[in-house]
Amino acid sequence: MSKTIAIIGDRFMLPSVFAEKIVAACGPEHIIRMLEQPWPDEPMEHGYAKKGLDGLKEYFGKPDEIVEFIGDAEIFVTQLAPLSASMFARLPKLKLAAVSRGGPVNVDMAAARAHGVLVVNTPARNASAVAEFTVGAILAETRLIRAGHDSMKKGDWRGDLYRADLTGRELNEMTVGIVGYGNIGSRLVKLLKAFGCRILVCDPYVQLSAQDRADGVAHVDLDTVLAQSDIVTLHARVTAETTGMIGAVQFARMKPGATFVNTARGPLVDYDALYDALVSGHLRGAMLETFAIEPPPADWPLLSLPNVTLTPHIAGASVRTVTLAAEMVAEDVRRYIAGEPLRHPC
Repeated sequence: MSKTIAIIGDRFMLPSVFAEKIVAACGPEHIIRMLEQPWPDEPMEHGYAKKGLDGLKEYFGKPDEIVEFIGDAEIFVTQLAPLSASMFARLPKLKLAAVSRGGPVNVDMAAARAHGVLVVNTPARNASAVAEFTVGAILAETRLIRAGHDSMKKGDWRGDLYRADLTGRELNEMTVGIVGYGNIGSRLVKLLKAFGCRILVCDPYVQLSAQDRADGVAHVDLDTVLAQSDIVTLHARVTAETTGMIGAVQFARMKPGATFVNTARGPLVDYDALYDALVSGHLRGAMLETFAIEPPPADWPLLSLPNVTLTPHIAGASVRTVTLAAEMVAEDVRRYIAGEPLRHPC
């Protein structure tokens, strides 16, 4: 029996890719309608900013327009479109919402349960992309790629970067401390092994794999990571416990001349304290991919420092992230239609 499937994608998670993967997994007999939103060319919003959407962390789209588009669809596929309590009440035929993100941050989960709507997501869809990006972030800072690039763009040939007191260090002589051993952190460990560096992992809620233990990866506490690592890179989730987990005290415990990398989330870090650690010279450099406020304000002090590499929250953006997320969504849509257990229920 054919189902009606409404897809709201954007300019990253293309609706056409969702549709292609759903047809491949479920067959061509279903009724599919598509809508493309202008994110990321236009910024997303946050749930606390609009009345009636306070249960949502972030989303893109106007509720009335989203409800009208979904209409009588039984299945809804999206990355960013909101689903609030008031919207569920107006969508009595909706039974499955598939969100192509690591968490359903644009869905009011309590309201979904109350209205009998199943929700699935796509955990680890961008884990490989972020892990690879982190290796690049580390090299950009430790091997002076960013410093050399910046100088060349200004017409300044920095031959002095070859001086022994200024030049970079190789990963094979350094210790890398990874805070968070989830999907991204564990993948990063595998990539870093090829460089021959010493690897420390801090995560009180998981155990290392047998292979990582056999390869000499050490499971330690945060203080040990801070004290012994030449590079500290964050890969923890934002929770009440981890918010602000790296501040002035933690930066002071890091090795003089160490490098700090954050490709996880901005709220993990006290960026004022990081600024002080960088200006004082205690830390040699930092690479920041995520920020407490995005985009950061034009007068944000860290934007003016010469020893910081910055990118606009793009670590998870890759073509494979798009296709993998669409494939994961399509498989759960297939399972729902076939009456099979869902792979990634929320």
